[in-house]
Amino acid sequence: MDRVRSAFNSMVSVLLLIYAFQIKRERYSRFTVQQAEDGERHVEVKLSEDATEDNTEEGQEGDSPTFRPAPQHQSRRNIYYLAVGFLLIFAIGYLVGYISHRETQVEPMETDTEIEEENGPEILPNAEFQLDWKSIGQLLTDKLNTQAFDKTLRDFDLPRRSAGSDEEINLAKRIFEQFKKLEMNPWTDIHYVQLQMPDSKRPNHVFFGADFFEAMGYLAYSAPGKVQGKLVYGNYGRQEDLDIVQKKNVDLKGCVLLLRSGNISFAEQVDNAATRGASAVLIYPDTQDYQYVTNTALYGHVHMGSGDPYTPGFPSFNHTQFPPTQSSGLPRILAQTITANMASTLLQKIGGPESDASSGFKGGFLSSSYSLGGSQNITVEVNNMLVNREIHNVFGVIKGFTDPDRYVVLGAQRDAWGEGYARANVGTSVLIELARAVREMVEKDGFRPRRSLVFASWSAGEYGNVGATEWLEGYMASLDKSVFTYISLDGLVMGRGSFIASASPLLYTLLENTMKDVKSPFGPGTLYDAMGTKKWEGNVLRSMSMDDPAYPFLAFSGIPSISFHFISPNAESYAYYGTRLDNMDHLNYQTNQRTSEMTAVAAQFAGRMAIRLVHDRLLPLDASRYGSIITKDVYRVYRHISQLSQSGQVKDLNPTWLSRARGSFQRAADGLNRAILNTDLDDEEACRILNNRIMRVEHTLLSPYVSPLETPFRHLLLGRGSHTLASIAEATDVEQLHTQLALATWNLQGCANALVGNIWDIDNDI
Repeated sequence: MDRVRSAFNSMVSVLLLIYAFQIKRERYSRFTVQQAEDGERHVEVKLSEDATEDNTEEGQEGDSPTFRPAPQHQSRRNIYYLAVGFLLIFAIGYLVGYISHRETQVEPMETDTEIEEENGPEILPNAEFQLDWKSIGQLLTDKLNTQAFDKTLRDFDLPRRSAGSDEEINLAKRIFEQFKKLEMNPWTDIHYVQLQMPDSKRPNHVFFGADFFEAMGYLAYSAPGKVQGKLVYGNYGRQEDLDIVQKKNVDLKGCVLLLRSGNISFAEQVDNAATRGASAVLIYPDTQDYQYVTNTALYGHVHMGSGDPYTPGFPSFNHTQFPPTQSSGLPRILAQTITANMASTLLQKIGGPESDASSGFKGGFLSSSYSLGGSQNITVEVNNMLVNREIHNVFGVIKGFTDPDRYVVLGAQRDAWGEGYARANVGTSVLIELARAVREMVEKDGFRPRRSLVFASWSAGEYGNVGATEWLEGYMASLDKSVFTYISLDGLVMGRGSFIASASPLLYTLLENTMKDVKSPFGPGTLYDAMGTKKWEGNVLRSMSMDDPAYPFLAFSGIPSISFHFISPNAESYAYYGTRLDNMDHLNYQTNQRTSEMTAVAAQFAGRMAIRLVHDRLLPLDASRYGSIITKDVYRVYRHISQLSQSGQVKDLNPTWLSRARGSFQRAADGLNRAILNTDLDDEEACRILNNRIMRVEHTLLSPYVSPLETPFRHLLLGRGSHTLASIAEATDVEQLHTQLALATWNLQGCANALVGNIWDIDNDI
């Protein structure tokens, strides 16, 4: 057999030599495929001669002498040699086959293992419809376990992580590398922002008689300067608290208000004080509200807005040139935090009328009477300075298989005043572990998300969601068409024993269903069972405050958003936020040494919501849940105008049109629900049309009649400003009331029209 093969190889070599000798006289051959007029393809062989030919004839543009057809006799000779060669090869091949088949050969049988190795691993079909929701949920639970978070929480625990610092930027790079390792196509969004920080050479001071205090903490974006005024105690600084003070004939104009921290944000406290004419605010943690050492310093910001207050409404990209401007939410008065020890000294000497026992003004200082003051001067000096900082937002994406241009964003801030264990470390750890878990589900378990998941790590969150807001401002024109939900991972674990959430009404049904899916970490059954099945909304839901990390997504960009928190019983927040005591030990104390377990449950909760949003054909956003909220707000407006009309303060002002707009919205929401029931949800295109209608709801509730520069939170129902239904229900300026009522009516009607979808189906009842 070997001799036959050798002879065959020799014959082939001879043929090749003959053929090579023949074509040696030609330089090369070129095969072209030309399209004939009848549509058929023909192969032409074009040969070039060694001899130089004349140039192309006139009028035959594009012909080259080196690609001129060979003479006819050469073509025939080539065909002859090729034919003889093929006949010889065929004869020899037949002879070899005959000889080889005469020999008896026993081939070894291939085992199943060998066949599998030869063909490669079995390729699973698209498992999108093989994985039911129960299997997906179980996969996620298995991957997001306590052991995984034991390690991740340790890895991302840092002693310092202030916004724009070297430590925080290095952390951003670590997260970028994690996303890169997971093949999530990471990218970075860089902004150049102005942050306010204490001046180390000129510390902030408080002077009260012979007492002198050097402030330890500070409030970013306070007005700088030095003022003197009467010291007045105003409890928490709420509007109702300041009403009580003024009823006691204590003058607030030009005073320095001493307020205890809690109930409302620092920014709201300062804004309320400024509205009443105060010149400065001092804020301290009262021992009744905060059970930690009395020399603990507080940190925070007082910007009544979000983002960089020196680029309001537009992004702070380095190449962007805008005239100097400031946010309307920047305070014009001084603001400074002091310790409980300092406040105790002031309260013992404040003087003035005593507060009523029933007013709730008295705190935890037993040696103080909590008098209202108004008789002694105090001086406050704030020397904070603006610094320019480069901040990095880091993103990674797991792309969808059907609608990759639709995505849910999960985000967490990286920065904090100190260690920021609960504030930033927990959220960052959940972000990383969720990305890893979902990526593994896609690569190894056959999970095929229809839509994309974007994982975002934000910077400068402590200064008022600066990183997230600058990103929203930078891409405002396109985000509402692509992002259909934002899930905040900030502050997920603040304790153990209860659960609260703030969300767009569109997400209430999803929140409820997710609570039914997740096991309770502090009791039998599910989280839904633990929070009271019939009273879950009252026990769980809270209004979304302006300092909530999800708020700018909802009220500024019109993106349905949610934030949720596991907390200690009878608590609404985490006492160590805004202090340097936010560390592992204190969070472990709040969770009974079960921080990793609580973090795993929080990650499972966020992951189930996100996966449901990208998995289902129809977006699980329920427009009908807005119906009761709109009805409640419209009723408040209706009642307010009726009272003004009865008192003769307004004439010819009728809220009927607003009520009809509410009816249009309700009919549009009902029509959408009927369309869903009558649609084949296996039809991808039909579902996409329905999803487009659902995605319009939140964005069209943003008022088109106010400027994002002056009124950034433009949401008609959940925003802040004179355009909101809540503000209209309390307005006293008759001329403004007329205008705002008309604009709110058309804002709501426009949302109803967008929800309908087809313009010919719009119920134009107004």
